[in-house]
This record gives sequence, structure tokens and C-alpha cells, in this order.
Amino acid sequence: MSKLIRKSCLPAALLLSPVLSFAQAAPGVEAAVHKGDVAWMMTATLLVLFMAMPGLGLFYGGMVRAKNVLSVLMQVTIVFCLIALLWAFYGYSVAFTESTAYFGSLSKLFLSGVTIDSLADTFSDDVKLPEFVFVAFQCTFAGLTTALIVGSLAERVRFSALLVFSVLWFTFSYLPIAHMVWGPGGMLLEDGALDFAGGTVVHINAGVAGLVGAWMLGKRTGYGRDILAPHSVPLTLVGAAMLWVGWFGFNAGSNLEATSGAALALINTLFATAAATVAWTFGEWLFKGKPSMLGAASGAIAGLVAITPACGSVGVMGGIVIGAAGGLVCLWGVNGLKKMLGADDSLDVFGVHGLGGIVGAILTGVFTAPGLGGTGDADFAIGSQVWIQTFGVLVTIVWSGVVSFIAFKIADLVLGLRVSEEEEREGLDITAHGETAYRR
Repeated sequence: MSKLIRKSCLPAALLLSPVLSFAQAAPGVEAAVHKGDVAWMMTATLLVLFMAMPGLGLFYGGMVRAKNVLSVLMQVTIVFCLIALLWAFYGYSVAFTESTAYFGSLSKLFLSGVTIDSLADTFSDDVKLPEFVFVAFQCTFAGLTTALIVGSLAERVRFSALLVFSVLWFTFSYLPIAHMVWGPGGMLLEDGALDFAGGTVVHINAGVAGLVGAWMLGKRTGYGRDILAPHSVPLTLVGAAMLWVGWFGFNAGSNLEATSGAALALINTLFATAAATVAWTFGEWLFKGKPSMLGAASGAIAGLVAITPACGSVGVMGGIVIGAAGGLVCLWGVNGLKKMLGADDSLDVFGVHGLGGIVGAILTGVFTAPGLGGTGDADFAIGSQVWIQTFGVLVTIVWSGVVSFIAFKIADLVLGLRVSEEEEREGLDITAHGETAYRR
């Protein structure tokens, strides 16, 4: 059992989520800001930024055709930056202030009241963070999550429509889910849902949005007939490696303190990812005859996704099992379920992030049990927690699915979601941005 859980009477969900309560320190406890915690959280924030640019951009960019690589890099970059601004304007306030079970208030609109002297809570009564640090850290989560959706729409989405969708989806899907899972008084938090670093908030949320978008956009021209192979697998591997490095900030940073809790999240992120990469590789080798580099890179991302909700609450062996399960399930999702769903999810956002997040979220309810090496209390009930986790997954799927459909429909009616067939054939690098990635 973790030190955090032993010393606290707060619900497990509150302890295992990066929630900001704004509560006062316990009577007689003098709260302090520690330089080591501040330095670590600033470093973690930069690592998550590194995940988005360049990590996610290069990972996606390598998987599209050469005529579309800059368009994907541009989409990831601008979506991240746009969402970062919206986070400062109203996103932080809606996600992390107390109001209802579904939305926060507008009391911190335009970061009102957030000053150099204001402090944010951590998981320890006597430890605080500068609120600026917490705002910046959570900002990178919001930007990265919205940018993930780009992968499902690659090579055919209209740039302006993507931006309209991103604003709507961030406002009405990301923020409410973040508040429900991590925010004070959030519905899923109060129910006891465990999501340490974003299995539901980030990966299921974005994965479902990507799937809905792929359905509504339709398949790429030539899909199922022409070769739509990645133009640079080495570039994708470089992006995957950057994502793995940055993910240590994503997961271990969610501990909010430079303590043994961060160390647990870090080691789980390391080993679970390795397990998923091996599982995907051998699974692909077995069922397709040859192991591929693209498969290994995808397996690594699947493992990172799967361990995200569990990294701070499961033991190392439990984390390895979760990673391996995530690798195998996502392999099936990309090669089997994708065909069943009939959607051209260009870069497999749902198959990797959506399914990986579902696997990780549900198995968190299993391997958090102390008897399986987790940090749960002695009375931790696997069956009950698995149901709570499943309910959180279902809420996220339905909420994101409905909001995504409406947001895509609005963007389509206003601007048109998809470029013309002629533009698609020529490539979005030229037609949307007037430049090319490579010169011959």
C-alpha cells in the first residue's frame, strides 16, 4: 500500500487522479512549496510539450504519404497552439474549478486570480505547487489530446473545418470529461473512478472522436484499391521514440510531486511499454508472418496508452500485464476491428488510443488490488472497481461520441469537412499550405 493511501482518508479516486481541490491544508499543517517539486513539474510540462511537437507530429507525419506530411505537421502544431490559448481563456476554469458534477465555473476565466502567489494542491496536505505550474502542465494535456484526433482525419480533412471542430470538441467534450474525472466534485471522481494520467480523459475521449470523424469524412480516395503506405517508417519510429520519452512527463508528472509515486509511474511506463512492443511484434509475427518496424512502433504507443490510467496505482508486474494486453488488443484493433467497423481511421487513433485506453482503464480496476501488487487499500474490491471503471469508460464513449458527431456536423455545414477529390489527389501540402516537404 502506498504511503499516500496509508496516510489519507480521502477516496482512492481523489488520490489516484491529478485533481485540484483548492482545499485548505489540514488544521495544524503548514503547507510549503518545494523547489524540487516545482523543478520536476516544470520538466514534466516540457516533456509533454515534446510529445506533441515534435513527437506526435513526426509519428503521424511518417505514416502518411509524402504529399501530405506537412499538412499533418501543420494540423498537429496549430491545433495544439489553438487549444493552449483556449485553455488560458476559459478551459482551465471549466475543468478545475468547483461548480457542478459536469462542468466547473467561470471564476478563473482568463486565469483570473491565478497569480505568482497563488498555489495549487498536490496529493500531500503539506505540499503545494505554484498554480502557474499546474495550469501549464494541464494545458499540455488538453492540447495534445485534441491534436491526437488529427490522425483519424489525415490526408482529406479541410484545415479550416478541423479548427472549428477542435474548438467545439475541446469545449464540450474534453473539458467536461476532464472535470468529471479530475475536477473537484466531478461525477466520475465522486463515483471512485481511477484515472491517474488520462486513460479516459485523453485516449478514449480522443479515440472515439477520431472514429466518429473517420466515419463522417468517409474513406480516402483509393482506399482499399491504391497503396496508401507510410512514406517514412524511420520518421514514424523517431516520433514514437520521442513520444515514449515525453510520456514519462505525462505519466510521472501526474503525481504532481517528485516522490516515490512519480517513480512508480515512471517504472510502469518503462516496462509496460516494453511489454506491449514485444507482444505486438510477436503477435504480428505469428499472425502475419513477418514482424514490422511500423508494428513495433505502434505497439510501443499502445503500451504507453494502456498504462496511462494505471501507472500510479499498479505494481510493476501488473503494469507489464496491462502493457502486453494493450499491445495484443490494439494489434487486433488495427488489423481486425478496423475492418469490421468499416472506417478509414487513417492512422489508427481509435485502434491504438481508443482501445488501448479502454484496456488500461478497465484493468486498472484489477491490478490496483494490493493482492496483485497494487497500491489499493486492504478492502479494495476488484469486482466493484472494475464496474466503476467500466462505467467511466461507457460515459466517456457516449459523451465524446455525441459531442464529436455534433461538432463534425457543424463544421461540415459551415465550411465542409472534406477537401475536393482533386485537392486530395494532389496532396494537402500543396493545395492547403502551398509547400512541399521534399524537393527532387
